[in-house]
Amino acid sequence: MFLDDNPSAPDEATDMVDEPIVGGHHELPGPNGSGTEVIGRLARLEYFLSRRLLAQLEGFGLSVGEFGVIAALRRSGPPFRQSPQQLRTQVLITAGGLSNRISRLEAAALVVRRPDPDDRRGVLIELTEKGLTVVEAAAERHIATEHALLTPLSAAERRQLAALLRKLMLLHEPAVAGR
Repeated sequence: MFLDDNPSAPDEATDMVDEPIVGGHHELPGPNGSGTEVIGRLARLEYFLSRRLLAQLEGFGLSVGEFGVIAALRRSGPPFRQSPQQLRTQVLITAGGLSNRISRLEAAALVVRRPDPDDRRGVLIELTEKGLTVVEAAAERHIATEHALLTPLSAAERRQLAALLRKLMLLHEPAVAGR
């Protein structure tokens, strides 16, 4: 419900973002709070969604960031190997942050560092058999969790929401190499 809508519509449920906005409408002059309603809900949803996704990954001993790395390697297809630079563009992290994640994944025997045959100074990160098993099981649970999180939305609503979020992402995300 946006402030320029009827805030007292009896058949519309309210959430934790409604009260400060509707209550503050009389206190704060200016344009309607529709931006605050959207950003507030996105921020709160990010919190709730992240906690659910993190809880689902904990059973695999993974953080969300570590899962992102091994999922990127899995998506690359056999031999499930990429350079750190390729991984960085996919998981959007600094070189130091990626190095830390790779070290933790390597300590858990989920990835190995291999010399790059095309660059004597380079290294490639490769999923191990254990890493492949873990990422496939974690991805299956991850996808099921995502589906459960979106059950209140119809297929058409999911497509519409995805399109609207893509529109915002294209405005704000860093330019991806090759686009």
